Amino acid sequence: MLSTILRTVLVDGFTVRVHTTLGPENSASPRSPYVLVHGLGMTHRYYDRLRAELAAHADVHAVDLPGYGPSPRPRTHVGVEDHARFLVGALAALGVASCTLVGHSMGAQFVTAAALQAPALAERVVLIGPVVDRQRRSVLQQAVSLGHDTFRESPSANAIVLVDYLRTGLRWYVRQLLPMMQYPLESAVEQLDCPVLVMRGGRDPVARQRWTRELAERARDGAMLEIDGQGHVVQHSAARPVAAAIVAFNARTARRGVAVLPQASDGSPGKLEDRSA
Repeated sequence: MLSTILRTVLVDGFTVRVHTTLGPENSASPRSPYVLVHGLGMTHRYYDRLRAELAAHADVHAVDLPGYGPSPRPRTHVGVEDHARFLVGALAALGVASCTLVGHSMGAQFVTAAALQAPALAERVVLIGPVVDRQRRSVLQQAVSLGHDTFRESPSANAIVLVDYLRTGLRWYVRQLLPMMQYPLESAVEQLDCPVLVMRGGRDPVARQRWTRELAERARDGAMLEIDGQGHVVQHSAARPVAAAIVAFNARTARRGVAVLPQASDGSPGKLEDRSA
């Protein structure tokens, strides 16, 4: 069972809940924390396994943005840039000066926008199952893909998603859907100065290989990783290799021309390969 500290932060009158798991106490070289940001309709809960893995290396903050989980639903319009501002403000209130921002699905939009708003905050950005594919930017296409993904996820992943969707409620889900569909992630990624790791499950029908590869190539310092045999909620179903890849990505020093090889057949995490030569 994870030992978690729950803190509630008000940013511009909106509630942000932050679940913190502390890293090693006696680390000789303290590392910057990891910040995990959920996607549409979700909460911190589907990050629990990844949070436990990453906490072996550094502090981990898993965020519930306004309107998600038990937080009050905002009555005004709240878009991607607004959520990014809430995230930046909450981390500032907690004294987080720099970190690795990790976002899943629509959370990839939130962390990208946050990194653009506060470049000094984002040492690195990790985009897991990012949306929305610019060639598949319709609600119908996204809904069909999510439907297909339920048959590729574990029962535990589907249970977490279902419960969080029910807690979020249809009205708030729909209100957040339009900003997600409109956000031009491919353009935003091009503006990031920090290293970017784009990750997907090998069987993810939402964030497809062509799209994730495009994002990695558009980034000024981009890399890509596929985890074989996994669906959209790869951070839950394959938390250990996902965490190992994030830690390895943080440890690398080379810039540009760096790619991430797909997961090895023996289940070990992908390796970083310098292709700049």
